[in-house]
Amino acid sequence: MRLLHTSDWHLGRSFHRVSLLHAQREFIDHLVQTVRERQADAVLVAGDVYDRAVPPLAAVELFDDALHRLAELGVPTVMISGNHDSARRLGVGAGLIGRAGIHLRTDPAACGTPVVLADAHGDVAFYGLPYLEPALVREELGAAGPGHTAVLRAAMERVRADLAARPAGTRSVVLAHAFVAGGATSDSERDITVGGVASVPAEVFHGVHYTALGHLHGCQTITDRIRYSGSPLAYSFSEADHRKTMWLVDLDADGSVTAERVDCPVPRPLARIRGRLEELLDDPGLDRHEEAWVEATLTDPVRPPEPMARLTRRFPHTLSLLFEPDRPPGDPLASYAQRLHGRSDRQITEDFVAHVRGGQGADEAERAVLTTALDSVRLDETAGEVAR
Repeated sequence: MRLLHTSDWHLGRSFHRVSLLHAQREFIDHLVQTVRERQADAVLVAGDVYDRAVPPLAAVELFDDALHRLAELGVPTVMISGNHDSARRLGVGAGLIGRAGIHLRTDPAACGTPVVLADAHGDVAFYGLPYLEPALVREELGAAGPGHTAVLRAAMERVRADLAARPAGTRSVVLAHAFVAGGATSDSERDITVGGVASVPAEVFHGVHYTALGHLHGCQTITDRIRYSGSPLAYSFSEADHRKTMWLVDLDADGSVTAERVDCPVPRPLARIRGRLEELLDDPGLDRHEEAWVEATLTDPVRPPEPMARLTRRFPHTLSLLFEPDRPPGDPLASYAQRLHGRSDRQITEDFVAHVRGGQGADEAERAVLTTALDSVRLDETAGEVAR
């Protein structure tokens, strides 16, 4: 059975205030064309269909168009909700839509109920594990602990129990939206940290022939049987070096897997350039970036006059301008942003406690309080999206 694995469409998202709707429409065209030309037997969408819980109307219309076009091809689609989606909104009408071959899996309680498709070699059971917010689903799934690993283990126990009751030789595919250990992150993914821990071990998915992951925006292989497709478009300059693709996966009769990357259309290349303003304006080696979306980091010791206006004369699609003046290590004028770069919310709050106490950091009990507070804020945000 040939599967086309994609995820993280983020319909409705913009790139530094530039609408990506046209580029997303081109991706849907490419998706449909790939399904037709490469003779895919099923399409897998591993979450974050939309960029936010209440998407703009244009994004909803594009999603509706995608569903109609996939249904017209007669190729089944299995789709789960991600942490950006409102699971309840995305799942409205799932039963009716399922009759057209579009199978939406947004209810955590249904983790162990697969979509069963068949080919010449027998059945393939597809299990949809939507994004599982631990505090919201722990009791429902009977998880042994409070974090992502515990709830995913509980969900996979349901998967394995159902699979064990099926005829021998039934092949299995899981769709999941999670941060699996070993995956590389980018700046455009929303933090899903719980208790200071976001990742789950790959062995959680043991016993499944293929796991189609969503959440991380870079296409990557965790194991031969566990892969991220990544997002079809770049959603931050940290993805400038990404090759945006989908996975075309062949699941053989014995459950063995082979996979091929299928490139996605690139609306405009990304470039990150760095240096003093005059150097950036004069360097002939930067000619190749003149039609790219550009993030420029200026290192001039003193902020130059009209930097954006001057940059856009050479690089008309400059979208982001950063300042990181060249200063010696320890210089008190080093930017606050530089000092925070790459640090988690938890690290920043603990550093703040140490700062206001003259160097005395938080003890274990205080760190637990800070962690609980950060988790509560994220949970309130998630619960608010579910309620809206």
